[in-house]
Amino acid sequence: MSQTQKINTKPLHPLLSIMGVLIGGFVGMFSETSLNIALPSIMKVFNIDAGTVQWLVTGYMLVVAIVLPLSSLLTKHFSTRGLVRFALMDFIVGAVISALAVNFPMLLVGRMIQGIAPGIILPLMFSIAMRVFPPNKLGAALGMASLVMMFAPAIGPTLSGIILGFSSWRFIFWSFIIFLLIALVFVEKNLTNVFEVTKPKVDWLAIILSTMSFGLIVFGISYLSKSIALALVALVIGLVLLAVYIRQQLHTEVPTLDFAVLKKPEFLTGSILVMINFGITLSAMYLLPMYLQNGLGIAVALTGMVMLPGGIINAIVSFSSGRAFDKIGAKLLTRLGFFISIIGAAMFLFSNSNSSVGYIIAAHIVLMIGVPLAMSPAQTYGLNSLDAYQSADGSAIINTFQQVIGAVATGIATILLSTGQANYFADGGKSAKLAFTNGVHYGFVFTLVLAVFGFILAFRVHNKSEETVSSKESKPLNEKGESTVADLN
Repeated sequence: MSQTQKINTKPLHPLLSIMGVLIGGFVGMFSETSLNIALPSIMKVFNIDAGTVQWLVTGYMLVVAIVLPLSSLLTKHFSTRGLVRFALMDFIVGAVISALAVNFPMLLVGRMIQGIAPGIILPLMFSIAMRVFPPNKLGAALGMASLVMMFAPAIGPTLSGIILGFSSWRFIFWSFIIFLLIALVFVEKNLTNVFEVTKPKVDWLAIILSTMSFGLIVFGISYLSKSIALALVALVIGLVLLAVYIRQQLHTEVPTLDFAVLKKPEFLTGSILVMINFGITLSAMYLLPMYLQNGLGIAVALTGMVMLPGGIINAIVSFSSGRAFDKIGAKLLTRLGFFISIIGAAMFLFSNSNSSVGYIIAAHIVLMIGVPLAMSPAQTYGLNSLDAYQSADGSAIINTFQQVIGAVATGIATILLSTGQANYFADGGKSAKLAFTNGVHYGFVFTLVLAVFGFILAFRVHNKSEETVSSKESKPLNEKGESTVADLN
């Protein structure tokens, strides 16, 4: 794309303009948890153990974490439509390879190819929304993007359970393609190019440092439950390279990823709250499907149905919280959201192998009210503090570290689950169901700790006038998205 290609940040129908990106983002996030419930079936088909099959999750997150930091750079070198089109086609190719896999290596390759797409699309959801929606509708717009981020992983096990009830795990990948083709239609008909292509000089050292640091960190965290020594080596090297990368970016004239946005207190606070929220979601969505099957003895298809009410509530609250932000700001919503999340996590801690399905559904619903209630306001609060030129970097940073936190949450939950089971047997227990329930309780302690920390940090969120991003131009706005100048046109 040439530098003179037409840029349009005022499409006639902003929602239709971003719809293809939202659908692509939904499939990317849905893919993060949808395979969790199918892993036992895949293990049987390819005769592999749990440590091997887990690479379908780890490999996917690894590629996403590597690509995400480059998303801001890509918007400066390629057209918006071209980037989104490539990402959707990439996901389709990876899904076809996975669906037709005749062995595990082929399935893993297809899975890792898919990981490129969300690495591109996820940050674009937020940065495009901030360009095409007017400021008084920005909360609702980012609420839709947050709905994708929170609802998709929450509903993943439900839809997968339903699919596995009448078909094989391969149809999970075919279902991706159906949604992606719909997304492509929206992109071709409605998406406009909203980023100016300046084609700055490529900093290859930054790309190498970014790839190695985030890749090693996610690998190390994901490998903690298998080999602590190897995982720690990868983590230490990854963290050192990350420090070098951030320092290099802060001192370069044209950064690949502008970490200077972290110096803004509102953005830093909002970003951390988003990451904590994501950690709560992924740890809970990792533990709950297994608890339902192995702790309560519920069939795989019924497991999906048990999680459906919480997924529906998640969607409703995600969208509603974005609209509520436009009216009352982030302070009350973030604090209330994390407080409700504390109650939901605590309810899971009081469950046992004899708990009723109704109680588990209620606990899940409470958690799925709290998490999205805080998610969209926290995200909008943080991104609102950036100007139009920083929004792509801010979105890339949030989404990159979300994947890292997602890997951390899943890794820690896995370790705690195993520790709880081992401690039960060490104390003389003999029931596999009770052992698994004990391990799940260990895991949900981590979820509860995250919710408490988020609640405390939410008291740093405040409602006050601040510099926000307009889809038309950067102008002073208050936190509700209302202009402090007379004319936004």
